[in-house]
Amino acid sequence: VQLAESGGGWVQAGGSLRLACATSGFTFDDYAIGWFRQAPGKEREEVSYISSYDSSTYYADSVRGRFSISSDNAENTVYLQMNSLKPEDTAIYYCGAISTPVAGQYIRVMPPTHKYEYWGQGTQVTVSS
Repeated sequence: VQLAESGGGWVQAGGSLRLACATSGFTFDDYAIGWFRQAPGKEREEVSYISSYDSSTYYADSVRGRFSISSDNAENTVYLQMNSLKPEDTAIYYCGAISTPVAGQYIRVMPPTHKYEYWGQGTQVTVSS
């Protein structure tokens, strides 16, 4: 099983980036994908999530209205479009995979971090002021 994040980089405040989480080694429809981030000295926090049941989405309050998650089932890839970036968005961004049966226990909320089975290596996002 592999999850590979890409698309990170350096951008000025107000700019945009599009992250991709390419998956392989498992049946894409059997898992839901979440995006998380971790800034230096801080715990990993949830950012966004897309349900494999009904493609419903979840966003943390800090990114709602600026970030958008989408899924390309043909490419087994989940994207995170990040607009109006702020310096406080600076972090390493990770995607994680959670099995559909476990994800189904969480309705209208993002499953907690420890429930995710697989993780990518992360991609650095740096937003300068």
